[in-house]
Amino acid sequence: MKPTPYSLILAGAGHAHLVAMRRWIENGYNPPQGTILLSPSPKAWYSGMMPGLIAGRFTSDECAIDLAPLCKACEVELVIGEIADLNAAKRRMKLTNEQVLEYEYLSLNVGSVPPQPLHNDGSISLAPAKPFAGFNEHWQVWRKRNESMQLVVLGGGAAAFELALALQKSLPQAQLSLICSGDLLSGYSRGLRHKAIKILDERGIKRHKNTRIDSIANGWLISGTRQILQAEALVIATGAAAQPWLASSGLKCDNSGFVEVSNSLQSLSHPEVLASGDCANQTGAAHSGVYAVRQGSALSQIIPALLDSDTLREYKPQARALALLATADGGALMHYGRFSAGGRLLGMYKDYLDKGFMGRHTID
Repeated sequence: MKPTPYSLILAGAGHAHLVAMRRWIENGYNPPQGTILLSPSPKAWYSGMMPGLIAGRFTSDECAIDLAPLCKACEVELVIGEIADLNAAKRRMKLTNEQVLEYEYLSLNVGSVPPQPLHNDGSISLAPAKPFAGFNEHWQVWRKRNESMQLVVLGGGAAAFELALALQKSLPQAQLSLICSGDLLSGYSRGLRHKAIKILDERGIKRHKNTRIDSIANGWLISGTRQILQAEALVIATGAAAQPWLASSGLKCDNSGFVEVSNSLQSLSHPEVLASGDCANQTGAAHSGVYAVRQGSALSQIIPALLDSDTLREYKPQARALALLATADGGALMHYGRFSAGGRLLGMYKDYLDKGFMGRHTID
């Protein structure tokens, strides 16, 4: 198939690209002709509101941004497709539909995928938390079944905690367990972990810590040689792993497969390539939407400067970031440095921030 050439490909409709495009609209900047936003879906799901959707607090329309109006306002072409292969040396990518695209400049904001057990015989239905469009389909099936089932959430981070609570509220008939390979919320303050464990216990969600699930066989979740739990469905919320095609792209990646970038968000091996959000490894920046949003603000200036061969702005990650974890009842837990708190007021503040983000990036 003959390649289609583009000046600039914005690959992925993650937080950073959404913020950058909105800033361009506000500042009256239009990228060059031949610029596209490549997205696997016509809508961008906002991950911060996904647990609230599952808990019945939001509708699907409130949690997804329609990309077509945003692209039109920014004078960027929207192309629906998913990357299967990237060749950075040739500046070429192949999509899953066999279409081939070539670029002069590329900005990657393609997110991550949650790691899965190494061995799986297919006896348990797997529902990765990302991408959410696929997870949403699993959840809708479970809701319609409306019957008792053994449901396990795998992971020990914020997403696993929030999803466990949201699923427990929306699927009260399910027997729900949470399995962590280490301690629950190990990167958070002791106070927040204590509050989180108390909430899980009060709501009857069984916890297994320091239990790494290596394989799935005959309906069992197995750690080493031990059978841990039988399950009908497994929610994979195990954090961030790199998109598999990055390993063979030729881009310089870290040991986990994430694109290594400078403080100007440029690839350390290919300066015509930028990377942000979960797919990037920038010193000091965690794989978190909070950092991706701020990278997006910098990206709105970095991309025009790169196209014009000007000096690039640097993004220096903040030392601390506020974290708000939804508790499926309108409340939230807060973590900032060593401090933690919880309650409905924090839930209202989280809703205010989330709805504000959606409002700023939704164009009718």
